[in-house]
Amino acid sequence: MTAVTPAAEIAAAVEVLDAARSVTVLCHVQPDADTIGSGLALAQVLARRGVPVRVSFAEPTELPGSMRSLPGTEYLVAPDEVPHEVDLLVAVDCGSRGRLGALADRIEGATTTLVLDHHRSNTRFGTVNLVDDAAESTTSLLARVFDSWGEPIDTAVAHCLFAGLVTDTGCFRWAGPDTHRLAERLLATGIDGAGITRTLMDTHPFGWLPMLSRVLGTARLAPEAAGGTGLVYAFVRRSDIDAMRSEEIESVIDVVRTTAEAGIAAVFKESRATPGLWTVSLRSRDSGVGANDGVDVAHVATRLGGGGHRYAAGYTTRGTAEELVAALLAELGT
Repeated sequence: MTAVTPAAEIAAAVEVLDAARSVTVLCHVQPDADTIGSGLALAQVLARRGVPVRVSFAEPTELPGSMRSLPGTEYLVAPDEVPHEVDLLVAVDCGSRGRLGALADRIEGATTTLVLDHHRSNTRFGTVNLVDDAAESTTSLLARVFDSWGEPIDTAVAHCLFAGLVTDTGCFRWAGPDTHRLAERLLATGIDGAGITRTLMDTHPFGWLPMLSRVLGTARLAPEAAGGTGLVYAFVRRSDIDAMRSEEIESVIDVVRTTAEAGIAAVFKESRATPGLWTVSLRSRDSGVGANDGVDVAHVATRLGGGGHRYAAGYTTRGTAEELVAALLAELGT
């Protein structure tokens, strides 16, 4: 996929980064490797330039275990340690200020807010917005920022950038030529791409297997959904996830989406803390017949209060299991 972000937008982002006297980098709630990888990569570059920097996210209370080996975690601070006033606040991989959770109020105390993102549904809530929905990860967009800034990508920064790249492309299953070229460049710095991938995507505790068994037992198929495209869905309930890490919960969608009879997959995940509150992961795929002929789940998620990408999106909602399914089917149509 060819990058289409105008050079002027990248130049504007570089200008505010170059002028910053202190920086807070905020990642989205329930962070994945793209938002954390982007935040830690940027923090390392700023730190070597002598700029005071900190990185944080609102929830959960700890960094997911699969990401703790990423370089730069020394720049992570707890949400209550994030100052209310800063020269530059950078939001990475956040489609809206709501994705910052309880830290969204830090925007008001920032002299300038920079948004770096690749979600098409981005609300452009920053003073400066660098949003490229053609980029396959926010880390790939950040690599272009570093190049324009004249900042080298060393091994530690490459590790963080690769983490976002490999996870947001599903181990490069839906990556274009530019992404493969960037991956080759990052691997040339000496990082262990296979090891990074294994840690982030292919390592789970034994308890994941019985959890997955219970969850897959709830799977149902609605072949008439979306004009016959088909929907497969499953539920992850609070009772299923007591001892599970966020990465185990998020991995369920990658199993459910393999169903041959459905072009759309959904996983409804109940909040640990709030019964009746659910986050919903949506995935779709094209038929292989024509470009972009799959269902645009970002459009569906946006109408339900969320957002995302054409083939990967999500939203948060409340209700009973029956109500959740009925609402999604109504949006998809038959």
